[in-house]
Amino acid sequence: MSNSIGSNFVHQRLLEHQTRIDTCVSGGNYTLFRVQDSFRIRKLPLTATFRVNVARKRLSMSSNRGGGVMTRAVLATDSPSELAEKFNLEGNTELQVNVRSPGPGCLSQIELQVTNSSDNLVFHWGGIQDKNGKWVLPSRHPDGTKVYKKRALRTPFVKSGSNSFLRLEIDDPAIQAIEFLIFDEAQNKWFKHKGDNFHIKLPSDEKLSPNVSVPEDLVQIQAYLRWERNGKQMYTPEQEKEEYEAARTELLVEVSRGTPIQDIRARLTNKSNVNESKGPLLSEKISQVPDDLVQTQAYIRWEKAGKPNFSPDQQLKEFEEARKELQTELEKGISIEAIRKKITKGEIKTNVSKIPDTKRYNAVGRIQRKKRDLMQLLNKYTPGTIKETIPAKPPTLSSMDLFAKAKEEQSGGPALRKNVYKLANKELLVLVTKPSGKTRIDIATDFKDPLTLHWALSENPGEWLAPPPSTLPAGSVLLDKAVETQFSSGSADDLKYQVQSIQIEVEENFAGMPFVLLSGANWIKNNGSDFYVNFSSGPKLIHKDVGDGKGTAKSLLDKIAGLESEAQKSFMHRFNIAADLVQEAKDAGELGLAGILVWMRFMATRQLIWNKNYNVKPREISKAQDRLTDLLQNVYKSHPEYRELLRMIMSTVGRGGEGDVGQRIRDEILVIQRNNDCKGGMMEEWHQKLHNNTSPDDVVICQALLDYIKCDFDIDVYWRTLNDNGITKERLLSYDRAIHSEPNFRRDQKDGLLRDLGSYMRTLKAVHSGADLESAISNCMGYKSEGQGFMVGVEINPVSGLPSGFPDLLQFILAHVEDKNVEPLLEGLLEVREELRPLLSNPNDRLKDLLFLDIALDSTVRTAIERGYEELNGAKPEKVMYFITLLLENLALSSDNNEDLIFCLKGWNQAISMLSSGDDHWALYAKSVLDRTRLALTSKAEWYHRQLQPSAEYLGAQLGVDEWAVDIFTEEIIRAGSAASLSVLLNRLDPTLRETANLGSWQVISPVEAVGYVVVVDELLSVQNKTYEKPTILVAKSVRGEEEIPDGTVAVLTPDMPDVLSHVSVRARNSKVCFATCFDPNILSDLQSKEGKILHLRPTSADIVYSEAKDVDITGSNNSEEVGPSGSITLTKKQFGGRYAISSEEFTSELVGAKSRNIGYLKGKVPSWVGIPTSVALPFGVFEKVLSDDINKEVAEKVKVLQNKLEEEELSVLQEIRQTVLALQAPPQLVQELKSKMQSSGMPWPGDEGDQRWDQAWMAIKKVWASKWNERAYFSTKKVKLDHNFLCMAVLVQEIINADYAFVIHTTNPSSGDPSEIYTEVVKGLGETLVGAYPGRALSFVCKKDDLNSPKVLGYPSKPIGLFIRRSIIFRSDSNGEDLEGYAGAGLYDSVPMDEEDKVVVDYSSDPLLIDSNFQKSILSSIARAGSAIEELYGSPQDIEGVVKDGKIYVVQTRPQM
Repeated sequence: MSNSIGSNFVHQRLLEHQTRIDTCVSGGNYTLFRVQDSFRIRKLPLTATFRVNVARKRLSMSSNRGGGVMTRAVLATDSPSELAEKFNLEGNTELQVNVRSPGPGCLSQIELQVTNSSDNLVFHWGGIQDKNGKWVLPSRHPDGTKVYKKRALRTPFVKSGSNSFLRLEIDDPAIQAIEFLIFDEAQNKWFKHKGDNFHIKLPSDEKLSPNVSVPEDLVQIQAYLRWERNGKQMYTPEQEKEEYEAARTELLVEVSRGTPIQDIRARLTNKSNVNESKGPLLSEKISQVPDDLVQTQAYIRWEKAGKPNFSPDQQLKEFEEARKELQTELEKGISIEAIRKKITKGEIKTNVSKIPDTKRYNAVGRIQRKKRDLMQLLNKYTPGTIKETIPAKPPTLSSMDLFAKAKEEQSGGPALRKNVYKLANKELLVLVTKPSGKTRIDIATDFKDPLTLHWALSENPGEWLAPPPSTLPAGSVLLDKAVETQFSSGSADDLKYQVQSIQIEVEENFAGMPFVLLSGANWIKNNGSDFYVNFSSGPKLIHKDVGDGKGTAKSLLDKIAGLESEAQKSFMHRFNIAADLVQEAKDAGELGLAGILVWMRFMATRQLIWNKNYNVKPREISKAQDRLTDLLQNVYKSHPEYRELLRMIMSTVGRGGEGDVGQRIRDEILVIQRNNDCKGGMMEEWHQKLHNNTSPDDVVICQALLDYIKCDFDIDVYWRTLNDNGITKERLLSYDRAIHSEPNFRRDQKDGLLRDLGSYMRTLKAVHSGADLESAISNCMGYKSEGQGFMVGVEINPVSGLPSGFPDLLQFILAHVEDKNVEPLLEGLLEVREELRPLLSNPNDRLKDLLFLDIALDSTVRTAIERGYEELNGAKPEKVMYFITLLLENLALSSDNNEDLIFCLKGWNQAISMLSSGDDHWALYAKSVLDRTRLALTSKAEWYHRQLQPSAEYLGAQLGVDEWAVDIFTEEIIRAGSAASLSVLLNRLDPTLRETANLGSWQVISPVEAVGYVVVVDELLSVQNKTYEKPTILVAKSVRGEEEIPDGTVAVLTPDMPDVLSHVSVRARNSKVCFATCFDPNILSDLQSKEGKILHLRPTSADIVYSEAKDVDITGSNNSEEVGPSGSITLTKKQFGGRYAISSEEFTSELVGAKSRNIGYLKGKVPSWVGIPTSVALPFGVFEKVLSDDINKEVAEKVKVLQNKLEEEELSVLQEIRQTVLALQAPPQLVQELKSKMQSSGMPWPGDEGDQRWDQAWMAIKKVWASKWNERAYFSTKKVKLDHNFLCMAVLVQEIINADYAFVIHTTNPSSGDPSEIYTEVVKGLGETLVGAYPGRALSFVCKKDDLNSPKVLGYPSKPIGLFIRRSIIFRSDSNGEDLEGYAGAGLYDSVPMDEEDKVVVDYSSDPLLIDSNFQKSILSSIARAGSAIEELYGSPQDIEGVVKDGKIYVVQTRPQM
């Protein structure tokens, strides 16, 4: 119940010791001794009449208990008169609560009445004892009350007429209040008070006389009874103190009511109220030494020992040792008063030595975290190229393998069952197939001596039935209930493979076949039991076509599959084989190590056989583990880019250990059996299993035994622990040394078994568990276990080089690892991981021990946060955000490429800082960080799937793994880490942020009213070329931003977040299609559930209201006539004008498109503070001229052939045309003219830097021309019936401005249509992340045209990537198919920079555009003013692209806004 000894040793009658003791214990180290070792007390029977006592006695001597301020429904009950309160539950349903204040010695009553109620109301309730608010369960309650998950009581209301009633009486004076909810079972509805629990304070009684007291030994017994009644919980020291005082209060209440102390003692210690015990009862053990002196002496012993943190058992022993010391003095003839004086002078001889203090933090404290630069966490690695390994020579198959393969091929399908048994050093194969509807059993062996099969059939397992004569092979002898058949080696297969075999065919509906073998006069059985062949098929195996293993290290996986039959023999074989493959896996790169991980995880999840008739010593298993983990440790040192995969592999393998640790598994189980007199039954069967082949199952079995013993030998608890961890009765029976029996211990064995099995658990975990915290800490800090008799000893030295204070941190973790309040624990876990991180990157001969510690800490973070979900219910946003930062930090510490995670973490810290400083934009900013964090988690999940799932599918098919286990492989990997917990917290916080930032549930990009049939699709991309015959509302899970909207679509609704100015957004507005993002998962789920139904959408600029409609509504809707392709738009074919290159002054509509002309028009007309880049162009017709040049004759012929195929709707040739265009050569005249125009315009000529630079420029030009045949562009022109052959492509050539930011302006707000408002989106770096399909949102703002100095930010950026480039040239598409009236072709064709952009993970937490309000206002206002000036210049709304460099605005293109 506690880890401390303290003030319950103190008694108010102490002399000089009193002041010193009071001072020492004032910090709250309070101990409640467990007295169950001295006596056992039955729970007191409940009286027939229900009485739960509400009278809370306020004692003058009790400690003050301050209460936290909580907003709840509170009924004050300090008045002695009857109190009443009413609460409206729903409509005309009301709750009335009456509390009758008790008189002296009487009980208080709580009466509840619910008016106009349903028939099935349940009162969900608990008591409150202290300010912590944790519910306790009163021991007495009304009939029909049930305990709910050991955390609450549920009592049904009594229905009378239209009302429901309930009456409570509380007799626990420690309970200060009750809290409750009301549950309507009929409607599955909870009634709360303003979102929280109802809270009813309980009335106080008269103050007790300060002169009343009870003996401390009785208080201890009463406290034990309370502890037992509350389920023997583990208490914190503060809880112990409160429990101890509550016990005292209960006894004082009895005394105040006139009950004599002698009667109370008789009640508590009377023989009729205690269980049988071999030892004397407490009343018989109480000596003549007063309890206050025993307590004082125990305190002195504790003080001399250095005030250690004793376990409950140690506390009890200390108390009894103190009593013995004083009893010894008393037996010498020394009087009580003399003993009292000797105690105060410290003259009593005490045989105790100081125990080193290993704990730095008290039980209620928290560590002080060091301040660190988060960028020190950065791991950034470029994945290496994967070496294509030479296919390994297939392993030589044994004769039995070849025989089995031949039989399977003959049957025409896979085997239903395939079992291989060991016969000495030979094998017995049993193969069950089902050709032509018959069950065929082939039994074969390479055993050389003659064999007889003694067999039968069964309808149920365990029975022997004589087979029908039609099933008997030739030469069989029919016996009473069996048949004997001689093995034969006369068939062609037998002779070929040198085996002897029997084939049996069964037509009837039998379930299986039992058999034994006879060799001479010797019967051969299966480990002492009959062999049994089950005719039913095994678990559903993966049946996917895994193809050629694309996306995997195929040769390595093939080798693993070939070695699996050898690996199945034992863990020793499997780990040694894995160790032999580590080098090959490392050479194959990420996919090689992914293959090892998949194989080891299939093993760890019991998808592969652990042991097949092979006896191996535990020390041999641990030695093989040791060898494998040593090799993995070495790869971890030399290849930091693979560390995340290596950590996951190690967590599946377990720690292992050379020799001694593994051997103790064998040794210690014998010691346990001997010490505790449990040598038969289940313990002997487990002992045989451990000796034959120990496995991770043994950790679970040991835990199940401990739980069974702790829960008073409840066998249901034993099976529950086993089943919860995947061990069924069938699995226990499947071991080579099966466990048939259940545990059956005596009560006098309890203490010894708990002690010895608890110690044994450490040995098991030391070998098998890679993520067990306690054993990982022990291995790093060192420990020693002495050998006893035949047992070996183990001594593990501490890891050298641990940082100062590290042991204290680990002690803090162990002290808090089961705390309900997980925040201090999480801080401690992360502080340890931060301290550990540098050690994991430096050479250390014990690196793997540190790695296993880090893996265990990581795992403990996940389990702690899952336990802490309840703590976050109703928590304020800052607390949830803080927990998110802790989980992000943990995830970053476990990830190889964690730059994006670190910047997300910095973003959350910035959001918390904004909230604490009162910044009005904190929620809007936090929402952008939340969106980015989701993208980071999505990216990580996609990486896992890309690296692991193909290997899981390919290897799973090779090894016959259950299909379900393969399908969820990657999903389970993700769930095992903290990313899944982080996602849960993000989902909790999202609605709060949206509400605080007034974002609502929708972002409406195109507010068009629509009526249509709901169709749900995964990706808009997958249906973009489809035509819907009926008006269709698409609910698409994924919208990237580049897609076309299918014909017939009237609305697109998605949870994705494309930019408002993305291609698909522009398309939606131009096509008058409703387009919106839905942020609320409940709304989205509701929309998806309406698939096939007709909905009517009524959008505003910020919301969408929808309702079901009828067919008639579609007929009369505004959008019904718009379904189908739009009308034809004419293109005019452009001709080559005789020039390969022109300057901006020469731009005309006959030579270039609107993009080039608009740039030429702006030059010299915009304000001087707006920059316009210098431009030249390759005009219309240049592509066709180059294609017709003699040097490109072969290319032209191939393009013509491919275009003919395209006209015949052979759409697959589009990519081939693009590739063919890239083969064009540049005519010398083109090169010369372009060079001249660029140099005369002041632009750099790429060729001046060498031929390679010109080659790069020429390739970029060709890519622009080739984009005429982009799928998206081609389908878009076909949709509006544009003649694709008439489409001509000019190329605008501009010098790239290496931008700090890029922007797109719409001078009329596209979402609301408000012409007085400018809407703009801004990104870091180049604008391709804004107009291309890059995930995340841009910074968005609006600005009124009459107040351009007051921009209003609508949303902060969540795009993780920014594009940056050196000084370079960009070649922009400029076709005659863009900006046509009624058709927006902008964005369909490619703009290609000469140099490749650098993708940079961006850090918004230090970006002045986000954190410097003055800089933000200046830049956003300047962008808005530029947009307004250009709109005035053209006299119409404009769609403008530009960049910001060093605070200066540049406009790179403008077009009419559509």
